[in-house]
Amino acid sequence: MSGDSFKDGLIAHIPSLRAFAASLSGSITLADDLVQDTLLKAWANADKFEPGTNMRAWLFTILRNIYYSLYRKRSREVQDSEGTYAQRLAVHGNQEGHLEIADFQAALAQLPEEQREALIMVGATGISYEEAAEICGVALGTIKSRVNRARTRLAEMLSTSGVEETGPDAKMLAALRVSGSESSLP
Repeated sequence: MSGDSFKDGLIAHIPSLRAFAASLSGSITLADDLVQDTLLKAWANADKFEPGTNMRAWLFTILRNIYYSLYRKRSREVQDSEGTYAQRLAVHGNQEGHLEIADFQAALAQLPEEQREALIMVGATGISYEEAAEICGVALGTIKSRVNRARTRLAEMLSTSGVEETGPDAKMLAALRVSGSESSLP
């Protein structure tokens, strides 16, 4: 079938498609959308139409399938005109969290090895100051000093004064716990 005769066939069936769509959906507006989607799908799949077969039946099948797909989709949707469900399902973007964690990792890598080691032991792994001092073979005061200097230096490099400057990103909260801001965490 040539492109022009296929197009003419589509155009000729628009009124019957519209009537069928209106009877299925009960809405002229939705019927027009269904017909448009049907025509687009038929045009995109023109190579699959076999000349000599019933174009009307083919188009009605496409329209019917589109309608039932839409109907099934709508049955899974929840009416939320007040936005109640949407508020509970809102998820904060994590793009900034990824950037902040990358900045944190870069700043952590710039710390002197002794400070970084002490900070990771005490902040990230939860080892007590006493255990960290024993593992490193240094005095308790030395570990406390290294952790404090590491926290201070990280805060300077990251230009942060606390959790309130960050979003609710879980990775960032964990990173700040490592850097020593756990006293101000929720």
